[in-house]
Amino acid sequence: MPINKKMMTALRKLLYSEKDLKDTYQLERKMVNMTHPHLLKPFFKMWDHEVNLDNHKIPVRIFFPLKEGIYPLLIFFHGGGFVTGNINSYSKICTHMANITKHIVLSVDYRLAPEHPFPAGLEDCYAVVKEVVENTLLFNHAVQDIILIGDSAGANLAAAVSLLARDRGRFNISKQILLYPATYNDHSDASPYPSVKENGYDYLLTQKRMIDYIDLYIKDKADLQNPYVAPLLAKDFSNQPDTLIITAEYDLLRDEGEAYGEKLRAAGNKVQIHRISDAIHGFIALSPLFNEVKECYAIINQFLKEEKNEEES
Repeated sequence: MPINKKMMTALRKLLYSEKDLKDTYQLERKMVNMTHPHLLKPFFKMWDHEVNLDNHKIPVRIFFPLKEGIYPLLIFFHGGGFVTGNINSYSKICTHMANITKHIVLSVDYRLAPEHPFPAGLEDCYAVVKEVVENTLLFNHAVQDIILIGDSAGANLAAAVSLLARDRGRFNISKQILLYPATYNDHSDASPYPSVKENGYDYLLTQKRMIDYIDLYIKDKADLQNPYVAPLLAKDFSNQPDTLIITAEYDLLRDEGEAYGEKLRAAGNKVQIHRISDAIHGFIALSPLFNEVKECYAIINQFLKEEKNEEES
């Protein structure tokens, strides 16, 4: 099915240059901030905070639904290929997410590569979750109500935090929502996943761009085999959170995201996998008026509702 006219218009506006990202990533960071203004800023409720980790502080921004009340928490990790994006460029997305899901959204401004390569960003994300788990009175609700959510590289980080939490044994993550997650280590023509070649040239996120992102993220090639970089390489998929995976039809990451869900399911975890028709990578950044975004949030809200009902029963 072809991409509809609205989505194609958005695609043409968002399509990245194929210049070498190693030479242009700093300019791209500036462009990301310039092209993601938050016009709703005067009208949303938020709180900026910092989490201490070793010799640096991790900024976080907490978004509240407009209506007063006590809400469960989503801990959000933004996308951007581990190299771009921040809590400012994702504020509009998090504002919509808080109001549409009726959850508090805590957005994490983790350190970016290449200045801070793997595992710096992952350790920042883990540290923020650990801080929330150990200080739950701050949000006035139980730990089991905390859910990880991320898109693209942020979904990779959410999956990696869940694996890391299990492996370190400090706390458990009960639920995770992975939006078009990056889960594998090879996005060349040698990839075993057809969507890489089918969608790797004309649909926003290209093969070259994804390869450049990973090259900037890791310190050396050995990191490519690390399951905290590529969760699909994990040897043990057991004891993972209840998981919702949402992929996009015209996304090169589509098949590896769905494959990760199947691996989790085969290991006995509770998993839902949904593919959004006509959608491209990064579609969550579009207006909630787009049908693809509406469908995505309907699936997320149904997942959150089902999980809440099961906890109460």
